[in-house]
Amino acid sequence: MDLFELKVEIPVSAVEAVDTLMLESGVEGWTLLEDAIAKRAWVVGIFANEAEARARWQELQADLPAAQIGAESLRALAEAEWRDSYKAHFKAWQFGRLHWVPIWEKDTYRAPAGDEVLWLDPGLAFGTGNHETTRLCVERLVEFDRAREGAGKNRVAVTVIDAGCGSGILALSAAKLGYKNAVGFDNDPEAVRVSEENAALNGLVGKVEFFTGDLVTGLQRRAAEVLMANILADVLIRYARELVSAVAPGGVLILSGILAAENEQVRAAFAAVKPDWGMDHRTMGEWSDVVLTRPSAAN
Repeated sequence: MDLFELKVEIPVSAVEAVDTLMLESGVEGWTLLEDAIAKRAWVVGIFANEAEARARWQELQADLPAAQIGAESLRALAEAEWRDSYKAHFKAWQFGRLHWVPIWEKDTYRAPAGDEVLWLDPGLAFGTGNHETTRLCVERLVEFDRAREGAGKNRVAVTVIDAGCGSGILALSAAKLGYKNAVGFDNDPEAVRVSEENAALNGLVGKVEFFTGDLVTGLQRRAAEVLMANILADVLIRYARELVSAVAPGGVLILSGILAAENEQVRAAFAAVKPDWGMDHRTMGEWSDVVLTRPSAAN
């Protein structure tokens, strides 16, 4: 199967702005590439056919200032070429005892005894956890697990929910850490399908529940000790009450997908809903998270 690659050059100075724009607008299928030595950058997308490539470019182009659009090229990619093209951009990484590793390294990668590996095949759409928003979430998850283990508490009765699961990386990471009640949902059925494929890749079929739902239907009648939502600041604020209502007593709400400049606004919104909950935040690059802890006593 041949696919089509559309590659458009942009100024290096515009990379951060374009990256932010694509994330905030929920644009999918595009990647930013930057050559630091040559001081050049491109927006690159791979699509099923030429018509789709041009239509998707028109959508993205409408949001980009004309000054940020340079030369463009469209070419057909043979299957062998597009299957290997993303491998150069995904490297194994680790936090605590959890490793996120490309599937093509399965025969050679060796994790220390007691550590867990989540095998990933990004393909054209799968998140690898390399983006700051995902890293902020998984680092908080690993830290929660480390603290629970240090306190001698087991994982059996803990429910972990990944709201807006995308590729399923957060829910699958929880399962790899030993949490038996891991759940992920997304309002995009395709994201649910990809999540289930990645569960199969890791021998986790039936061990993580994935389903289609939004922040209302997906959280109804659920209570989690760990609730993660890596979405966007305006969506988190809009559904603040639904999110806090799904946190069990003593549980944590991990929010990501928040630009550092928006962090204070998110904290204020959630503090207005639950002023007695503990709150923490951190920044990674231009992105940030907010973590709320519900008091152990029911409120």
